[in-house]
This record gives sequence, structure tokens and C-alpha cells, in this order.
Amino acid sequence: MSKPQTSIEELQENVGKNVGQSEWRSIDQQRIDGFAELTEDPQWIHTDPERAAKESPFGATIAHGFLSLSLLSAMALDVLPTIKGQVMGINYGFDKVRFMNPVREGSKVRGSFTLLEVKRRSDNKWQLRHGVHVEIEGQKKPALIAEWLSLVVISS
Repeated sequence: MSKPQTSIEELQENVGKNVGQSEWRSIDQQRIDGFAELTEDPQWIHTDPERAAKESPFGATIAHGFLSLSLLSAMALDVLPTIKGQVMGINYGFDKVRFMNPVREGSKVRGSFTLLEVKRRSDNKWQLRHGVHVEIEGQKKPALIAEWLSLVVISS
């Protein structure tokens, strides 16, 4: 299934509007353990379910904050439109990231994206700023909020 395409001009008209919500993604122990192995962060609050159940204030293992953040790329693919003439998109970084609520093992998360800014950087490069909330299914407080910057390169 192909994604909708939009122009830079159409994007500019939609600044301030919600772009959409991604699919829900499960945060199970296998995903948490895999992330811990890849990032060399085996802290017990993430990787030891028995100890976390007894000693952690969360009552279970929790996802790494950076695991929730790293899922933004996949979530964005679910939601963000392809831009006409786009050659590539580049992760440009974050102006703000706050981890608001731990994601307990067994939870589901999804991203909600709002287009905040479209700014020309050069003849064929545009910087986009999205406000992102990563929601936890069944909870009011999000896992994280962020302002995410990307750079879009358009064919000349």
C-alpha cells in the first residue's frame, strides 16, 4: 500500500495540525531485553522481571526511555506522508525530549504527531519540526513528549 504524498506547500498549510497516530506497538520483555543487549544497558529495572516485581516501584520491568524514543522512526513511517520529490529524509535531532511516564512490560505504545514547523534551509532542503507524544494504552500520561527535527531533501 502506498503512502499519501504531499507537497511542501501543502505541508506549510498544515502547520499546527495533528498529522495522525501510529499503530500500537507491544513492549514485551523480549523487545526490552533485545534493546538492553544492543545498547549495553542491562540495568535490572529493565531486564530482571523477578527483582523488578519485588524491588521496583513500578512492580514490573520497564522499557528503557531510549527504547520508547527509538520507536519514533517506525511510528513516523506509519503516519507521516511522503513529500513529492523527496530524495531522502534525515533525522536532524531533538529540541526537547521528556520521559514522562515509565512503560511497563506488557504495555502498548503509539505515537501521535503534530506538524509544528516547515522551514526552508536551502533550495532543496527543508527542516520539519514535529511535536510527538508517545501514548501508553490505557493511561492518560504519555510515556514521552518530544520536539523532533528532520531534514527533507527534495530533488532539484
